[in-house]
Amino acid sequence: MTMKLSRLLQDIEPLQIVGDTDRNIVSLQSDSRRAEKDGMFVAVRGVTTDGHKYIPMVGSVHVGAIVCEEFPAQLVNGVTYIRVADSAEALGRLASAWYGHPSEKLKLVGVTGTNGKTTTATLLYEMARLEGYKAGLLSTVCNYVDGRAIPTTHTTPDPLTLNELLHEMVEAGCDYAFMEVSSHAAHQRRIAGLKFKGAIFSNLTRDHMDYHKTVDNYRNAKKMFFDMLPADAFALVNIDDKSGMYMTQNTRAKVYTYSLRSDADFRTRIIETRLDGTLLSFNGREVEVQFTGRFNAYNLTAVYGAAILTGFDPEEVLVNMSRLVPVAGRFQTFRGPNGVTAIVDYAHTPDALVNVLDTIREIVGPDGHITTVVGAGGNRDHGKRPMMASEAACRSDRLILTSDNPRDEDPARIIADMKAGLTADESRITLCITDRREAIRTALHTAGPGAVVLIAGKGHEPYQEVKGVRHHFDDREEVQNAFQEL
Repeated sequence: MTMKLSRLLQDIEPLQIVGDTDRNIVSLQSDSRRAEKDGMFVAVRGVTTDGHKYIPMVGSVHVGAIVCEEFPAQLVNGVTYIRVADSAEALGRLASAWYGHPSEKLKLVGVTGTNGKTTTATLLYEMARLEGYKAGLLSTVCNYVDGRAIPTTHTTPDPLTLNELLHEMVEAGCDYAFMEVSSHAAHQRRIAGLKFKGAIFSNLTRDHMDYHKTVDNYRNAKKMFFDMLPADAFALVNIDDKSGMYMTQNTRAKVYTYSLRSDADFRTRIIETRLDGTLLSFNGREVEVQFTGRFNAYNLTAVYGAAILTGFDPEEVLVNMSRLVPVAGRFQTFRGPNGVTAIVDYAHTPDALVNVLDTIREIVGPDGHITTVVGAGGNRDHGKRPMMASEAACRSDRLILTSDNPRDEDPARIIADMKAGLTADESRITLCITDRREAIRTALHTAGPGAVVLIAGKGHEPYQEVKGVRHHFDDREEVQNAFQEL
């Protein structure tokens, strides 16, 4: 594929151009290792490296054009240099133009928030397919082009990968696309150049402090998503969260609200809840769903509202709400031969643990026995570790602290950080078992009939990352193996 440089530049606002724009560009890259002759290289200032350092190298391979924020000291003859204010923003817009503006050729809906992104985006994708449409999904768990699965590595891909996937969706005849929009993606301008039909905000609690440093920075990164929406888009926000309306302060989109507690455009009430399902009322219409917990009621309300705002028939949406099934690793239940129920859930923040454990306690009652197995990821926000342990301990009858993805850290050190959040009484009900397999096995083998064991933190992830190496490890498999031993 080739494209005139002059055509590509129509989608950005260059501050300065040196060189010929009447030339063909054969490729677009932000990775200097992939830059090629007559291609375009965009020098982006990333988290770990600055693409500007590689400009002399890509110039030497005779790329056709270089987009950057600062020109190098020496310009190479035959290379066109384009200076811009923000090369990350430019990359997003150039990527969109390179792939023919795919987001304008389907209805694209993004979901942001601390919790619920994967579930909400995935269920909207499933809803579209139940409605008879072809659809695409961009999520933490897996990307889908219609029904074809494409493995994922980031919550939101880089702009080139993102637009390539959207282009594939258009080529496959997809009418809709649903995607998770992380705070990193908004802050790093990975979604620049995309046209959204709608945006959903779920909630905001402490997360990713290793990157954003403060909760305000984290919140403002998510708000950037709503700031960029066009006037013909919708913004659907959870008004039960204190940050809900903050997100829409500067948006041009039409704002809609959803709630479990107060009047809203989309209001849901929980009528009856069990471990295997819930009876909900959506705007006064009762529906039996295959999901459990208040947090899932919020996710389903977002799905209900967004599906209608996206253009689906309201009556069909209600019918299909009962046909939706939980996302893998999100409150996924397993029954053991010893009468124990195991629940595998992705909960990896303090508030997510609170949500899941409060749901379990509501169902089993004050006399029910709950064991929680949980760890915290390495090379991530240290501040949430004691908070996670504290929230889990005060809502459990027994707590087992274990490893998650230790990455480059010592698992025992991470566990010690978590244990620091416990009171003396909470410490007495707590075991520390570094080996996650053994921790799960111990929890399931020692729980009594009727007990519930929550295994939190990893959910759908089929690996543990230790010292830079990913080893196969799936909580769901470990649960099934442990039950088979009984």
